[in-house]
Amino acid sequence: MNQNQLLGRFEKQSDGTRHLLDVLVHYEDTDFSGFVYHANYLKFAERGRSNFLKLAGVEHAQLLEHTPPLAFVVGRMEMDFAAPGHIEDALLVETVFTQLRGARLVAEQRVSRDGETLWQAHVLAAVVDLQGRPKRMPKIVAARLTPHLGQSFLNKPVSKTDTASGAAKK
Repeated sequence: MNQNQLLGRFEKQSDGTRHLLDVLVHYEDTDFSGFVYHANYLKFAERGRSNFLKLAGVEHAQLLEHTPPLAFVVGRMEMDFAAPGHIEDALLVETVFTQLRGARLVAEQRVSRDGETLWQAHVLAAVVDLQGRPKRMPKIVAARLTPHLGQSFLNKPVSKTDTASGAAKK
């Protein structure tokens, strides 16, 4: 298996590019109930964003070699937990970058199982220097990401009643 297979794949659509990453839920990903531990959705999402960037030709190590050294940070994340994942589930992590402007990079992500959304998030990331100050996206990074920008694909936020009656009981 080559490295690109491990990174997931791009799916080109009329409304932009989606990155798809398959994740198998292991014992270590679950809590005592056998459900995916809530913090692990953040790990799955990080893998999706990082792998999208790498497939697009943007590597974190290259940003550190920039003058001044740069890095991506997440500044804000809004997420909804809709249903639990379980041990041995085959999950799909979908990522689309919807906006790139100045230092900002906006992403939407979803984790699903057999088409059912389990978790989704709206993510605001930024490029910063190593002192944490926002810096304009380097032109080469913007040039590599712009062709992959896509449209929003998230479902409406899960309501509190749905969460209390649906996700908690599953």
